[in-house]
Amino acid sequence: MQKVNLAEEIGRTSYPGRGIVIGRTPDGKKAAIAYFIMGRSSNSRNRVFVTEGEGIRTEAFDPSKLEDPSLIIYAPVRVLGNDTIVTNGDQTDTIYENMEQGDTFEESLRNREFEPDAPNYTPRISGVLHVDDDYTYEMSILKSNNGDPDQCLRFTFSYDNPKAGEGHFIHTYMGDGNPLPSYEGEPTPVDITVDDLDTFTDIVWNALNEENKVSLFTRFIDLESGEYETKIVNKNS
Repeated sequence: MQKVNLAEEIGRTSYPGRGIVIGRTPDGKKAAIAYFIMGRSSNSRNRVFVTEGEGIRTEAFDPSKLEDPSLIIYAPVRVLGNDTIVTNGDQTDTIYENMEQGDTFEESLRNREFEPDAPNYTPRISGVLHVDDDYTYEMSILKSNNGDPDQCLRFTFSYDNPKAGEGHFIHTYMGDGNPLPSYEGEPTPVDITVDDLDTFTDIVWNALNEENKVSLFTRFIDLESGEYETKIVNKNS
């Protein structure tokens, strides 16, 4: 697949749903992460990202308006040693707990599947960054078989020695619709054009559909020291 412009790819549809970008800054010195959530319903839009330990969690912006929390309240980002886990659901905890016991990223997801939100059956998308002597990352999607909930399709993609200025983008939906069409294909190669986290954050946030975007998390991790800087943007503030 040919590398494409990140902002253009994010803005190509009004509703990519939830999305993960993982890559490397142009100077080659930092790992780059972005995770965003969007919403069409009042329940989905009633959310913010807040810091929790070295990661983040979602919480209701207005607790009095919270309806079903089962698929919208979770920890999207957790850190396990040199590994940073980012997902669109509570499989973050599954990956963390299983990797802590020695399982691989792929093995940790074998007992999970797409979300039980018929008729959409939203895919579970996940990523992990291994930031040590050799920076690598993996991405995964668990999805129904063309809307058939009787079969879960599992795909894992591994990226060794990521190129400077390049990343990969995966999201839950191909666009708006009813039911929402699940993501298709492998993660899209995208450009990471800046070494500054503030600018990177602005690029992603400004590319998201204004009506549907809810929250954004970004992080740059120094590949030599392991130190990181983080930005959180919430539409509800």
